[in-house]
Amino acid sequence: MKLIQPTAAYAEEISAYRQAFLDAGERIHGGGALNRTADPLQWLQICQDMRRIETVPENLVPATQFIYVREEDGKIVGMLQARHFLDDYLAKYAGHIGYSVRPDERRRGYAKAMLAAALPFCWQLGLERVMITCARENEASRRTILANGGVFAGEAYEPDDKEFVERYWIERK
Repeated sequence: MKLIQPTAAYAEEISAYRQAFLDAGERIHGGGALNRTADPLQWLQICQDMRRIETVPENLVPATQFIYVREEDGKIVGMLQARHFLDDYLAKYAGHIGYSVRPDERRRGYAKAMLAAALPFCWQLGLERVMITCARENEASRRTILANGGVFAGEAYEPDDKEFVERYWIERK
C-alpha cells in the first residue's frame, strides 16, 4: 500500500473511485471536490490549486490531496485530504484530515493504515496536533481515529449535514 499524491496516471482509477461512491449513494469524504467533479483531470487541477495559499479558492484553506493505492493492482482503495490549518468551520466540524475508503474495500484496515501514513505529513507541516472528526454514528471511523491515538474532545452539531460530529485530537509524539 502507498499513500501518494494523485497524478494523471490514476485518472481511470479516480473515476472508478468516484463511481463506486455514486453507486453506493454515498458522499466521498476526504476527496475534496471529487463529489462534484466528474472529470478526473479537472479534479487534479483543483487539487493542485488547493495546495497553495495563493491559488486556494476563497473561503477554503490550503490542503494536500492523497490517494491510497494498492500496489499489486494499482487500485485506489482510499482517499485522504490533509488541511494545512483550521478555519472556524474546520475547527468545529471537519478537522485537519478527511478520509474515505472505497465501499467495496472496507473492513480491511485500510483507513487505520492510511491515517497513520498521513500523520507524518501533518507533522512536516508543523502541526503539533491534528483534529479529526467523524459522524457520531460512524463506529468504524471512531475506531480508526482511536487506533491512531485520537483523544475525544467533544462534539458539535453540523447544520449542513444535520448530524452530530465527534471531534478528536491526535498529538504529535
